[in-house]
Amino acid sequence: MTGPDETTSAHPVTGLDDLVHQRVRLGILTIAHEARRAEFGFLRTELQLTAGNLSQHLGVLESAGLVEVEKGYAGRRGRTWITLTAAGDVALTEEIMRLKQLIARVETTNGR
Repeated sequence: MTGPDETTSAHPVTGLDDLVHQRVRLGILTIAHEARRAEFGFLRTELQLTAGNLSQHLGVLESAGLVEVEKGYAGRRGRTWITLTAAGDVALTEEIMRLKQLIARVETTNGR
């Protein structure tokens, strides 16, 4: 550890993005990354959310340009698909990097 007068890089927690880090939104981004294209009902089930709650989080992510929401039909049934944008992929990657940095700090201080 360094004292307050010494120059150090910021603690990894300062780089966490509140928009991405929120539990549900992190889950949405992760699933969209894994699946490349996720159906609304699948996300709702996997994340154990109500349709309204999921819709609100998707709206936040879509407004931020992190996901694209596409509405269409599968047969006669209306469907909504979610796709991670390039900006969403970068945001998720950066969030995971910061989390790994935090984990590394904890692991290196275990057993003091």
